[in-house]
Amino acid sequence: DQPRSRGLGDVYKRQEKGIINTKAMEFDLDTRFRMVAESGAYDYYDKTPEDPAEADAYMAASEKYDVPIRAGGWFYTLGQDEPLLKQKLELSARLGSIVHNTQIRANHADGHLVTNDEVMAIYLQAAEWGDQCGCTPTFEVHINMWSEDFRRINQLADMVEARGVPFRMTLDHSHVIFKIDNVEEQKVFDIASAVESGELVLDPFKEGSICKQWIERGFVQHAHARAAIPNNPRNTFYQYEDGSPGRGAQYPFIEPRPGEYVAPWDESKLEPWKEVVRQLFTYHASHADSPLSQVSTEFIPGPDYGAGHGYSQFEHSVACAKWLRKTWEEISTQETT
Repeated sequence: DQPRSRGLGDVYKRQEKGIINTKAMEFDLDTRFRMVAESGAYDYYDKTPEDPAEADAYMAASEKYDVPIRAGGWFYTLGQDEPLLKQKLELSARLGSIVHNTQIRANHADGHLVTNDEVMAIYLQAAEWGDQCGCTPTFEVHINMWSEDFRRINQLADMVEARGVPFRMTLDHSHVIFKIDNVEEQKVFDIASAVESGELVLDPFKEGSICKQWIERGFVQHAHARAAIPNNPRNTFYQYEDGSPGRGAQYPFIEPRPGEYVAPWDESKLEPWKEVVRQLFTYHASHADSPLSQVSTEFIPGPDYGAGHGYSQFEHSVACAKWLRKTWEEISTQETT
């Protein structure tokens, strides 16, 4: 069994994609590990190298700066990437990771929308591989993946648990929060009617919210902390080939400098996102069997996130990590007094 920090005193660094200062500044591997260590905000590094040949270099940097690589992740297309998932799980375990964030693309290699049965089959297989190598696959809620229809997560969990296997997920609630009051985004997988009827509750301040359901069912073993707000502004600083902007699933955690973001910044709009974190930490502090093992910040420069913006992904990650630590300390103290 892998050890888990009951105190969640560890608040962690997300992938190296977040270790940039602007869209034009990236750093070599040694510098990335040094920045994480010197920030004082993190206890580990989150990365599965694209090339397994890079593993030795990552482990050397990890040892040099005393920054373990406790998590990683990758994305997979069913019908072609099943062997890759097994390889990545084994590579993650070799690096010392206890979880492997697993993204399953919405479409199968032959083009059809993957079914719940297909996702269940790879979940059960991945769980078996994870048990063998000592690294747990945690399936992520994420746009462009099977889980973007949030209703399917509970459906899959029911199917998996009916077979005697616990369901473990990565909670990246930015993907839920940015769809609140977002007409265009609620058209994806036609969740608008479910939201309107109350079948699917996105707002964490309302009874029966989907994120709180996942938390209280004990699904969340890993979490990504990337801020987003309801009806998050689209990333008009980036344009796809068809001229459309990025979808907008990232919001600055601290006030950006003039010209660094696409819209005026309002800290109060972060409250729904912060509320989910509070709910997650409260559950963890009050449930001895909580599976949550770590939280990673994830401010990244992708087209649907921070691409083209002038603010430092790393600066915002550090600020978020410090807020996570402070929030955990407050909640854990309340729960033990």
